Amino acid sequence: MITCFIRYHIDPTKKAEFERYARNWGQAIPRCGADLIGYFSPHEGSSTLAYGVYSLDSLAAYEAYRQRLSEDPLGRENYEFAQREKFLLREDRTFLRLASGPHAAVVRP
Repeated sequence: MITCFIRYHIDPTKKAEFERYARNWGQAIPRCGADLIGYFSPHEGSSTLAYGVYSLDSLAAYEAYRQRLSEDPLGRENYEFAQREKFLLREDRTFLRLASGPHAAVVRP
């Protein structure tokens, strides 16, 4: 299993546009085969950093997923929306493996 962390630098005056973009990926990404953990927009602290996080079985699975996403109507629409509205100033992807598992059960007081 690999997890893709996308770090976005966004235009802070276009946070609403980023959140629309995130909601659209909330539909398209799982439909195209990735396990979406979530998209996160600025809340406290930096007003320009946002993140997207999802997991796949392998880099080969990632390549197949990217192909399906490029053919997905909402995926194509979302790419075009980002290009048109220019709220993404920078986008960096990093692929990581979980190193701390297995985790203990959560203890709730």
